[in-house]
Amino acid sequence: MGYRDVYEGWKADPETFWLEQAQAIDWDEAPRKALFDRGGGLYEWFADARVNTCWNAVDRHVEAGRGDQVAIIHDSPITGTITKITYAELQSRVAALAGALKAKGIEKGDRVIIYMPMVAEALEAMLACARLGAVHSVVFGGFASNELAVRIDDAQPKAIIAASCGLEPGRVVHYKPLLDGAIEMAAHKPDFTVILQREQEVADLIPGRDFDWHAMQEGADPAACVSVEGNHPAYILYTSGTTGQPKGVVRPTAGHLVALNWTMKAIYNVNPGETFWAASDVGWVVGHSYICYAPLIHGNTTIVFEGKPVGTPDAGTFWRVIEEHGVTSFFTAPTAFRAVKREDPKGEFVKKYDLSKLRAIYLAGERADPDTIEWAQAVTGKPIYDHWWQTETGWTIAGMPAGIEELPVKIGSPSVPMPGYDVQILDEAGHPVAPGTLGAIAVKLPLPPGTLPTLWNAEDRFKKSYLKHFPGYYETGDAGMIDEDGYLYIMARTDDVINVAGHRLSTGGMEEVLAAHPDVAECAVIGVTDALKGQLPMGFVCLTTGVNRPHDEIAKECVKLVREKIGPVAAFKLCVVVDRLPKTRSGKILRATMVKIADGEPFKMPATIDDPAILDEIRTALQTLGYAKEPA
Repeated sequence: MGYRDVYEGWKADPETFWLEQAQAIDWDEAPRKALFDRGGGLYEWFADARVNTCWNAVDRHVEAGRGDQVAIIHDSPITGTITKITYAELQSRVAALAGALKAKGIEKGDRVIIYMPMVAEALEAMLACARLGAVHSVVFGGFASNELAVRIDDAQPKAIIAASCGLEPGRVVHYKPLLDGAIEMAAHKPDFTVILQREQEVADLIPGRDFDWHAMQEGADPAACVSVEGNHPAYILYTSGTTGQPKGVVRPTAGHLVALNWTMKAIYNVNPGETFWAASDVGWVVGHSYICYAPLIHGNTTIVFEGKPVGTPDAGTFWRVIEEHGVTSFFTAPTAFRAVKREDPKGEFVKKYDLSKLRAIYLAGERADPDTIEWAQAVTGKPIYDHWWQTETGWTIAGMPAGIEELPVKIGSPSVPMPGYDVQILDEAGHPVAPGTLGAIAVKLPLPPGTLPTLWNAEDRFKKSYLKHFPGYYETGDAGMIDEDGYLYIMARTDDVINVAGHRLSTGGMEEVLAAHPDVAECAVIGVTDALKGQLPMGFVCLTTGVNRPHDEIAKECVKLVREKIGPVAAFKLCVVVDRLPKTRSGKILRATMVKIADGEPFKMPATIDDPAILDEIRTALQTLGYAKEPA
């Protein structure tokens, strides 16, 4: 069956489709019904079932005789170590940790915050919570105390599991003082914390509150898997809210298991036993879905990578990991490839490694510009599949169904909607628009299994954020279009569609043009306020390593290029060369913050910013163009 048959089959009978996929999961009580309509736009999947996530991710593979297969490879170029953990070893490690947590009073429904770097123990902590039916909330390791405190107060955890430190190239990130500061700030206090001491930094423990990861487990009885209801939250993952108050995305247990297991073959085209690598962080949704849960549920080997795309030690580190561990399917963010391309534009490093086991590369996290895709394709010789999804959905909305059918790639499009997602392009009034027309991307309700049913303790906010604007739809917050063949194009966040003298223009389209300039390694376009035209586009470009031409000359060429490709209607006259762009730690460019600086508006320092000093560089660059006046 090809993609169209599968998609139409789902559309004709969604419940039967998902009940069939549910057969791949080990249930304590199998679901008899797929979808439960709770009214008011709220839905739940497989709510009548009983199941345990940890059993499905670990124990069942051991029971099936695959205990000797490697489950997790921890590869840390920063420490120069590689550790392999089999499914049997993982089972005993997770059961021991869960037993120790249980002995300290953690039980089904309790929340546990996990604040850890990229170590295998981060996955063990997630799985130990799942084993007990506790609800984990992973907070990106190294988040500032204030951000951690906000999440402590919202989730109200009984315990926090952390590490003594995280490691960045050339520096140690001190987690324990950040954790202590957060607990001091938070109104809610956890009963206890568990600290994994790393040899790079041994933290001071507070007697009676802080417990050593290893010492705490001595003498504890291993815990069995606790059966939970299908709609029981597996975890809460906070995504930054526009109001500054983070939104706690809830992930329901049964739908999460069914959807993620289905994606491993249907989208990523891997078979049980093969090695899958998502180069992300456990603190983000990609880390939850595709470092921890999906590969293990499906019986794959997963890689926990503690390093960077460049600098640990060089721009060949991705290719070294792929060769050394026999990766068949690789997932990363376009920003990582842009960093590699900037350091190694001709792909010299790729030639040093054997990528013969690698079938395809998947990109997600932000828009993948055609230039980056074409470069990656040229240097690796592998298919490059862009795909699009969100923290809220937990898995692909639109992508290449490579395990069902390899469709033609259209560069600039994340391909087609997946079964479960009825994607529509709507105008401001909520009416579907014609193919090729730019509009708001929305998904007809109900959303598929594994997506968010609500926000943690914030149902009204969930409805207001996602359901209110277009009744009967989930509003994605992205703008784009669908072509005649049903391929989706994500052009920008809805906020990034700018209005230039009455013309609605996509900043993403302009970024594509700038990225095609031979000297440009990375770029961003924002809309700045203009008294005459309402908004004007402004481009920021970073140059490829080794380019020594005058910056003014390159900026002029960029302006000319946009005017040639998009036309005078774009009114593109403002362009500046910068060393780097402000980004979140997961690689998203902070365009909204750049707009506020340009317009001289006050802004809150984004919690996820990689390096706050970059904002001063951006302000200086903007001032050369006559913008970024200080707030009055």
